[in-house]
Amino acid sequence: MSVAASSPIITDLPAYCRDVAQRAKAASAQLATISGDVKIAWLKRSAALLRSSQERLTAANQQDLAAAPDYGLTPAQVDRLRLTAERVEGIAAGLEAVALLRDPIGRVIDSTVRPNGLVINKVRVPLGVVFFIYESRPNVTADAAAICVKAGNAVILRGGKEAIHSSTAIVELLHEAAAECGLPADAVQLVATTDRAAVGQFLTMPESIDVAIPRGGEGLIRRVCAEAQMPVIKHFDGNCHVYVDASADLQSACDILVNSKCQRMGVCNAAESLLVHADVAAEFLPAAAAALAQHEIEIRGDERVCELVDSAIPATEEDYGAEFLGPVISACVVPSVDAAIEHVNRYGSHHTDAIVTNDLAAAEQFAAAVDSAAVMVNASTRFNDGGEFGLGAEIGISTDKFHARGPCGIEELTSYKYVVHGNGQVRK
Repeated sequence: MSVAASSPIITDLPAYCRDVAQRAKAASAQLATISGDVKIAWLKRSAALLRSSQERLTAANQQDLAAAPDYGLTPAQVDRLRLTAERVEGIAAGLEAVALLRDPIGRVIDSTVRPNGLVINKVRVPLGVVFFIYESRPNVTADAAAICVKAGNAVILRGGKEAIHSSTAIVELLHEAAAECGLPADAVQLVATTDRAAVGQFLTMPESIDVAIPRGGEGLIRRVCAEAQMPVIKHFDGNCHVYVDASADLQSACDILVNSKCQRMGVCNAAESLLVHADVAAEFLPAAAAALAQHEIEIRGDERVCELVDSAIPATEEDYGAEFLGPVISACVVPSVDAAIEHVNRYGSHHTDAIVTNDLAAAEQFAAAVDSAAVMVNASTRFNDGGEFGLGAEIGISTDKFHARGPCGIEELTSYKYVVHGNGQVRK
């Protein structure tokens, strides 16, 4: 399906959404039996077409940039929207990186032979159809399409209106590559309307869509969770902690804290809360405050923090549970690793939490007891990322416990089935 370069007039929205979902379901059935070589060929050809279509992509992107003021985008948001030659090359290289990943489909996860001779194989299979709702960054369009199809899934892409022209141009190139390589055209579909009601329509189609994945603000994600009639892979927010233990190397702790908080503040794996053991608070907190001050970070702390850091302001209960996504961090002095764990589990969002320590027992206790998707020992929270974990690509990070947790790469976009081989056995 070729998507128009602007939102078309759709007179029957439910019928349109139903048609898209049904065609995705049919494409997913074809993808389940398509060889890995076909998917690799599609990814490589898509990358080549992106590189050779710079002018076409730039023209589409200029339409989005011209409309950006009407949407009230900040300069940072406009910059994320912009497609430069370097960024197009990055998108193309990303597709090629996904092509190099091991194909999970058909892989035997486990195999046993029963006393009666039955061979029980646990085999990895696609989820089916993914409905992906995401923010307005053109590269995400290509990334999501690549990882979903590599995992054998059809994908329905619902990007933000701010990038509709750029996303359309990218998907048209992916379709051209699909036609050349023998991939079902409907394996990748971009929702052709920016009408928000379309999201609600798709979320009521569990017969065609197997999983919804929202990526964006908390309001969007909570809406999807409330309305979806299929499973949702998601996280709501990222209140991530750095706990500095009594035995920590304090210089290393300071470096980890500053990187966790300041390397990129507006992301879900940036640190929002600092916990410091009482035994090292007097030495560590003034030095940490000075380092954070170089990045203009405001510290909101408990009574002990405010005693040790002149610039700190008293924290509220809400501050300890907040995802600031900016130059603010909460801070608290704790008497023990047990107290740190209790604080993290009470106020955290089960996303990413770090301990800095030279005490192996403390590290093991923290890692076992903190109920988060990722626990970092002597490393920055910013490493909770599919690329940094060696997954090659990710479609998001999940703080759930079913079906996926942490960075969701290709394997998290699969399930499994049991394939049983016999030679005539019947049950008695």
